[in-house]
Amino acid sequence: MPTEISNKEIKRFQNKILKWYKENGRYFPWRKKSATNYELIIVEILLQRTKAETVSKFFNAFIKKYPSWKQLGNATEQELQNCLKPLGLYKQRGTGLHKLAQEMNKLHGRFPKDRSEIEKLPAIGNYISNAIELFIFKKPKPLLDVNMARVLERYFGPRKKLEIRRDSYLQELSKKVVNHTAIKKINWGILDFDAKVCLSKNSKCSSCILSKSCFFYSKL
Repeated sequence: MPTEISNKEIKRFQNKILKWYKENGRYFPWRKKSATNYELIIVEILLQRTKAETVSKFFNAFIKKYPSWKQLGNATEQELQNCLKPLGLYKQRGTGLHKLAQEMNKLHGRFPKDRSEIEKLPAIGNYISNAIELFIFKKPKPLLDVNMARVLERYFGPRKKLEIRRDSYLQELSKKVVNHTAIKKINWGILDFDAKVCLSKNSKCSSCILSKSCFFYSKL
């Protein structure tokens, strides 16, 4: 449980992930310093159930065509669905983005600060709400999905409940882990570490920088 995991252990994990990320982190266009808040949130919606490498090939063209909430809101739902076909889930994404853009234009492009109000917006669930608080309001919120969960559970120990969003252990642990001054880098670092080292199959445990203190590796 999180209460049993010491701050020293959390700090050790953070330091190793950040060091690894500095040397091995992936580059994507939405991670550049000049990326706008609009781009950072749009890409998180596009990344849902889609590999980052796939979105990366699509992202620049989409942003060029729809560079702001205003342009996105001016597009029809059908236009967005047609544009999003290469990514898959295009009907769901097109409808969601269209509705969200309409609301964001009413809000003059500004997300509400209150979490409950954020979650009322179209196409915004728990994960995207965290992304908004992380990228827009600079809060230490985790981009907690199955990928981040895998890294945290393997290193610190498994969750008890099937659904990530309902598991209090994993929710609290992820918040502690990303509670760092480098809030974006620690999130991206964990996700990249999952993609390159802590794979769902054939994970690279023998060369992993975390293996000495890893719960999963100790059970192999």
